Amino acid sequence: MTVALDLGRVRAPAKDESFRSDYLQALRLIERLHRLLLDVIKDEFDRVGGAELNSVQALLLYNIGESELTAGELKTRGYYLGSNVSYNLKKLVDMGYLHYKRSEVDRRSVRVSLTQKGKDACDVVNALYQRQLGSIEAVGEVNRGDVLELNKSLVRLERFWSDQIRYRL
Repeated sequence: MTVALDLGRVRAPAKDESFRSDYLQALRLIERLHRLLLDVIKDEFDRVGGAELNSVQALLLYNIGESELTAGELKTRGYYLGSNVSYNLKKLVDMGYLHYKRSEVDRRSVRVSLTQKGKDACDVVNALYQRQLGSIEAVGEVNRGDVLELNKSLVRLERFWSDQIRYRL
């Protein structure tokens, strides 16, 4: 199989253009879906009166949940970028959504957990997801099998991208 180079980028043969097109569409959908999820979460908080939180902060609270974590652990889990998570954690502490505690072992490390206000915000996101589960099949025509297949594909794509970074492929 021959591969043509285009400005240093590897290009698939012409017969695979439909796969290339499908892959690029999937990338656009992933990006757009993430933004839409953030919009749905922000809309929910606007409705219930929690407009001081932005959607990234609300999702951050939801992902912390009952855990006590460091910023590094949140980054390692792949949820957030470094400066983004540090900035948002500081804001959430200042607004009273998070407790923070310096590590006894490493004074540079701070562990965070939800305050009651943070748990209330987490509950808003959880209630939103529960409500969506009640209608996603009937309204969105997305069933459990669809979600299972999607998850399987997304996990493989995540592994592929991780390998691209890890092994510099």
